[in-house]
Amino acid sequence: MTTTPDHRGAGVSVRDMTLDDVPAVNALEQKLFPVDAWPLQMFFDELSQPETRRYLVAESSDGIVGYAGLMCIEPIADVQTIAVVPEYEGQGIGSTLLTGLIEEARRRRAADVLLEVRADNPRAQQLYVRFGFEQIHIRPRYYRDGVDALIMRLQLAANPEEGPQP
Repeated sequence: MTTTPDHRGAGVSVRDMTLDDVPAVNALEQKLFPVDAWPLQMFFDELSQPETRRYLVAESSDGIVGYAGLMCIEPIADVQTIAVVPEYEGQGIGSTLLTGLIEEARRRRAADVLLEVRADNPRAQQLYVRFGFEQIHIRPRYYRDGVDALIMRLQLAANPEEGPQP
C-alpha cells in the first residue's frame, strides 16, 4: 500500500483495484465523465485481464477518491484512465496514481507509455508534462462532445534508474 507524498493528502492510500471496488469506481466514472463514461461492464472486463492490465484506486476515509488503469502489451503501455474527485485534486493523488502506472509499465518492460488527454483539460496536461510526457499527435473530435484528444508519450529508459529519455 502506498501513501500519497503530499501532506494535504494525508490518509489517502493507493492499492490495486478489486472487483468489489467496481460499483464505487463506476459511480465516480459516471459523475466525473458524464459524456464519456465507461459502461460498468468495461471495468469488469478490464480487471479480468491481469496479464495485460493493472488498475489502482486511491482511498481515503471518504471512500474511493481516485482511480487509474494501464494496459501494457509490450513494447507499448497505454494509460486507459486516470481520475481524481475534484474535492481531492491538488493533493498529489493524481501524481501517485500516475507514478504507479509508470512503475508498472517499467516492470512490464514497456518502451513507451501513451495516453490521450482532452485538449480542454490543461490541469491534466500539466501533470503529464511534469512527468516527461510530450504531445505527439492530435485526434480531432475524439471525445463524444467533439473535443480533440492530445496524444502524449513518455519514452521509458531501458534502465529504470535512468528515468525518461530526453
